[in-house]
Amino acid sequence: MLTIKNIKDASKTLQGVIRRTDLIEATGLHPECNVYIKPENLQRTGSFKIRGAYNKISKLSEDEKERGVIACSAGNHAQGVALAASHNGIRSIICLPDGAPISKIEATKHYGAEVLLVPGVYDDAYAKALSLRDKMGYIFIHPFDDLDVIAGQGTIGLEIMEQLPMADAVIVPIGGGGLISGVALAVKSINPNCKIYGVQAAGAAGMYEAIKNNCLKALSSVSTIADGIAVKLPGTLPFELCKKYVDKIVTVTDDQISAAALMLLERQKVVAEGAGACSVAALLYGGLPLKDKNVVCVISGGNIDVTILSRVINRGLFVMGRSSEITLELQDRPGQLESVTRIIAQEGANVVSVYHDRTDPETRLNAVYLRLVLETKDVGHRISIEKALKAAGFTLRN
Repeated sequence: MLTIKNIKDASKTLQGVIRRTDLIEATGLHPECNVYIKPENLQRTGSFKIRGAYNKISKLSEDEKERGVIACSAGNHAQGVALAASHNGIRSIICLPDGAPISKIEATKHYGAEVLLVPGVYDDAYAKALSLRDKMGYIFIHPFDDLDVIAGQGTIGLEIMEQLPMADAVIVPIGGGGLISGVALAVKSINPNCKIYGVQAAGAAGMYEAIKNNCLKALSSVSTIADGIAVKLPGTLPFELCKKYVDKIVTVTDDQISAAALMLLERQKVVAEGAGACSVAALLYGGLPLKDKNVVCVISGGNIDVTILSRVINRGLFVMGRSSEITLELQDRPGQLESVTRIIAQEGANVVSVYHDRTDPETRLNAVYLRLVLETKDVGHRISIEKALKAAGFTLRN
């Protein structure tokens, strides 16, 4: 099994290859605890994955290097393997789900890999990669179920302990489990009292279910904006390590992930992909016992497509009450719109868009629907506006 020595050896292997990301105090993320972020979104290739991929590839024999490597990925492991292989003069073939963000596909090609798009999700890409391995004799670089890969990811835990020895808790996103396995072993080996909390997207909670039922079983499907952790079946090695070293796993919704990504962007000037924002989502919404604690959130990656980023921001605005939608049923007569907007102005909100509909078949013949999108301060502000409109005699619709 993996030991702290394996992780320390990996740290030496990665010297001069990876960036030792800083630990940044993140004031304003949570009012009741001291929060620090480990921004692996600033790592080479934009995520932590280069650590494990390079550590694994560095240990290949000359014969294995000649055969070339193959990997499967939702995008981040792909870039790590591509760069590590190119750095060592090795051919690499990467199987990616056809729904992977364009930015991740293009970046993988940029780092020197041959990309094969596979219909479906990560697990479909995994099956294709294994098929090609068996057919062509490539060396398979597993994204998480491999001791050398886990050891490489565990170097993050070593760095955290060096940067903040008195950390009380570390929150880590989980997909297949390689990242949290390595981090947990490293942290617990140095400071057994430090809590390790894992977080998964509610739509891809394979490790959460495995720990809950003490049984590894593939999910029938996964659905989440956090494509980097959209894994149906976690790894066997990570499962055993999580049982031993991880204190608790929580799940968060896509809305909560979006709100966390928006908060990181706005308050910390940090661009995180969905998977990377999960640790902050758990901090804010996971119900973890963190009051007065020194908490480290691992921001695992920042490789988010700009088109998806805009959607995440918009959803985050709605979750936080910064953007609000209100629908009213008005009498179809002059002055109604003016009366509504006057109340909204008095309440200090800004109208972003107006939709006026008198053709809805469910609307009374002498009535119209008015749908407004507003810039608001928070959820309480929206509620205040709704109360003011009702007090003025207007009818609100869901």
